[in-house]
Amino acid sequence: TPISEIPQSVSVVGREEIEDRGVTNKVDEVLRYTSGVMAQPFGADGDTDWIYIRGFDATQTGLFLDGLNLWSYGFGGFQMDPFFLERVEVLKGPASVLYGGANPGGIVNMISKRPLDENRTYTETGINNHGTAFFNFDVNRVFEEQGVSTRLLGKIDGGNTETGDEFRGVVNPQITWSPDEATKLNVYAYYSYLDQQTGSNGFLPYVGTVVDAGFGRISPDADYGEPSTDFSYIKQTMVGYEFEHEFDSGWAVSQNARYGHVNRRENSPYPYGYQDPSLPSWESSATPQTADYQLHRIGFDHDTSVDSFAIDNHLSGQFDTAGLNHDLLLGLDYKHYRLDTLQYYPTVSPISANNPVYGTGAVYGSPGANQTLRLQQVGLYAQDQIRFGDGWIATLNGRYDFVKTDLDDRAFSSSYESSDRAASGRAGLAYEFANGFTPYASVGTFFNPVIGITLGDPLLPEEGYQIEGGFKYEPTQFPGMITASVFHINKENWTVNLPGTFTSVQVGEVSSTGVELEAKADITDTWKAIASFSYQQMEILNHADATLIGNEPYMSPEAQASLWLDYTVPTGTFEGLSVGGGLRYQGETWADMANTLKVSDVLLADAAIRYEKNDWGVSLNVNNIFDKEYVSGCQGVLGCGYGESRTITLKLSKIW
Repeated sequence: TPISEIPQSVSVVGREEIEDRGVTNKVDEVLRYTSGVMAQPFGADGDTDWIYIRGFDATQTGLFLDGLNLWSYGFGGFQMDPFFLERVEVLKGPASVLYGGANPGGIVNMISKRPLDENRTYTETGINNHGTAFFNFDVNRVFEEQGVSTRLLGKIDGGNTETGDEFRGVVNPQITWSPDEATKLNVYAYYSYLDQQTGSNGFLPYVGTVVDAGFGRISPDADYGEPSTDFSYIKQTMVGYEFEHEFDSGWAVSQNARYGHVNRRENSPYPYGYQDPSLPSWESSATPQTADYQLHRIGFDHDTSVDSFAIDNHLSGQFDTAGLNHDLLLGLDYKHYRLDTLQYYPTVSPISANNPVYGTGAVYGSPGANQTLRLQQVGLYAQDQIRFGDGWIATLNGRYDFVKTDLDDRAFSSSYESSDRAASGRAGLAYEFANGFTPYASVGTFFNPVIGITLGDPLLPEEGYQIEGGFKYEPTQFPGMITASVFHINKENWTVNLPGTFTSVQVGEVSSTGVELEAKADITDTWKAIASFSYQQMEILNHADATLIGNEPYMSPEAQASLWLDYTVPTGTFEGLSVGGGLRYQGETWADMANTLKVSDVLLADAAIRYEKNDWGVSLNVNNIFDKEYVSGCQGVLGCGYGESRTITLKLSKIW
């Protein structure tokens, strides 16, 4: 659907932008210049794409691949490599009306590369300043007589990273069969293997990162695990298909299905505050430099396995009634998720914050978790996009979901079963002017299943609504899209802890209100521009701790902005040369719910230079040019993470 016809804010990062900005590692890097999105709040994290949208965490419930949910829980998550993606779409605000239970702030839908209609081979190789080298290939072949096209993509990388050593291998074979113009079947597989050291970032104390401790600051390169014994293995397999057929009447049916399996095995202690309780937890001034800054460490060892299945069927077509043109969509989808996890929290010794000494062993006890979790969701949905009155577009959505969860807890007495039903809807109205200007307004509701129990009863799904208005403008003078929106999201059944306890209750309520601006345009044949601005305010409306009501949650910058400009030399000696550069601003965030401690704002600069000629290409991308040392976010005073340091990536590519 054209972005201008959707009554919600939508951002799309296409393959060209991904290449221009030199994204080679993770999907959350793709979204650094997207309005309303806080990407990488804990800095570099090799095995997880951390993404917040409109202030809400989309990391586990808001990630989709080709329209099917990559739902995850705990350590049972999937991860895609950006080389294998054609584009990344961000639908902001609730999306339950089409996709079922998901993050209220929005969803990220990753679109895979698919077989092309031409013979083509692409290879690239490169290395960055941390010592990670990579080789990627993309081979497409067409067999016209059989109506078949194939595509084989692969990646291998390894070396040093910001968090330790890494080896990664990915392969993605595909075959598409089109017996006629009306029918298409694509079958694919995806396998990846990741062997890495996870490091300590994201679990560092506020004192020593955001503010000085007695010894100064913790080094961003510090490792408070056990380098000689730490490990993290992730094996991921997916197989699926996409089928579509258009009838002579113009109606079309489609079915997408995917099975996924992931196994994660990890062993690494991580720091969690200072060992000596007399040391300050957040004040930076009084402690003498002679203090022994020993970090308390929590041992962690887990083996987690996930099996998931998702299928989506829908029928779509157009018809007219009494001067109204209807574009109707009817669908039925199903997802199943099963997680088996065995976790240990062995006793490990503390470690010096400014002079770590390794080699201490771990003492194992009983499992900290031994569980099997199952989630099943069936959803019926419908959308009617109605055109009338020479420019008006009304969009009406309705959905009803059946959700069942059960937890078999073999370590403690936390087993439970839960069945929920939820309705969600959306109504939007837009008007398309002839000059490309389209104002719109919409209101929608959402739900999001929650795992766990409260006072012996299963947790209810989170629920709420969004009101949004804005405009979308496609200039007639040049290719581009300019969007602006204002929104208000209200989330109820927010799970919070009773003060001074670990007991969860669902009395929490939080809102997010803001404005977003975004522009992407090919201003001329030689100039491209990307610009974004976001301002939002979150507020805790209800909480078990009454002192927090009226405060803002942590990890929620009020202001964010970015600008990227790219210029290509059109003719002459330097034809094929491109240069680009960008600025990224992230405003202050709170480090605690009490709103007493802040994480400073930061302005980062990126740059790129590329040269292409005779199917050869070479590029040099630099992120965080000035190697600014900063904390990207704190999830409480004991969970702070440094932002990614300067990364220089050199890449050589060839089209065969």
